[in-house]
Amino acid sequence: MSAFLSIRNLSVALKGGPRLLRAVSLDVAVGEVRGLVGESGAGKSMIGKAVLGILPHSVEVVAGEIWLDGVDLLRLKPAERRRKVGATAALIPQDPLTALNPSRRIGRQITDRLVDILGWTRADAESRALELLGEVHIPDPARVMHSYPHELSGGMRQRVLIASAFAAEPRLIVADEPTTALDVTVQKQILRLIAQMQARHGTALLFVTHDLGVVSKVCSSLSVLYGGLVLEQTGVRDFFRAPQHPYSRALLAATPQYTDPMAGLNPVPESVIAAVTEEVAQADRGWRHG
Repeated sequence: MSAFLSIRNLSVALKGGPRLLRAVSLDVAVGEVRGLVGESGAGKSMIGKAVLGILPHSVEVVAGEIWLDGVDLLRLKPAERRRKVGATAALIPQDPLTALNPSRRIGRQITDRLVDILGWTRADAESRALELLGEVHIPDPARVMHSYPHELSGGMRQRVLIASAFAAEPRLIVADEPTTALDVTVQKQILRLIAQMQARHGTALLFVTHDLGVVSKVCSSLSVLYGGLVLEQTGVRDFFRAPQHPYSRALLAATPQYTDPMAGLNPVPESVIAAVTEEVAQADRGWRHG
């Protein structure tokens, strides 16, 4: 499969400060679900934000390329990049309550992107929104279209965000820990829904998570990160069968065994942390911020 998203030697840094991503390279093919895994602060979400062009103002891309559908996004002017990303990619954010505007009805929040960025008529956009709300199993889509976010449950709000992400038939979706704010039962429903929608639409999916259990259910490939550095990239089956990097093996060993609730926890050994910290330091040797 050819890559629809291809990131090459991407480095992101605080303005005038240290790197947060260190020469990251990865590919996502059409229809592929690639997981980005690692502990908090590993740089998972930063990769997705760099792709979508929504990095914080205090952060900048200092090196590398981001190829999306054959175009290097970093060579485009800001307005051109917004149009390209808006027509090609979408985001499923982490917290549906903060992602949705509390003062605007659900229908307008789905349709405005279609009208303003893609040039749809309002009638066509509303018809598409109703279709998608039904596709994500929301009962009475017409009522929800006229509802405000606070009138919906957390699970319903997340379904709205999924519908919104798929509304314009994007060829790439970045899912940034989309079940973190939900309870366990709803998490399972949302993960199943994302997998169904991805398979139905054939969308490439970059799935940010710290949960290896989620990776095993949703992803076909994964990249393991630590300190903004990619340590291992492989297929999900190969990863769970025989992870190659010591840090990957330590992450697997640290995963709670739900089949044996009495089993003790196995934190990542200090020796492994010391070794990967040295890998990060080695990657930074000789690098100087522009």
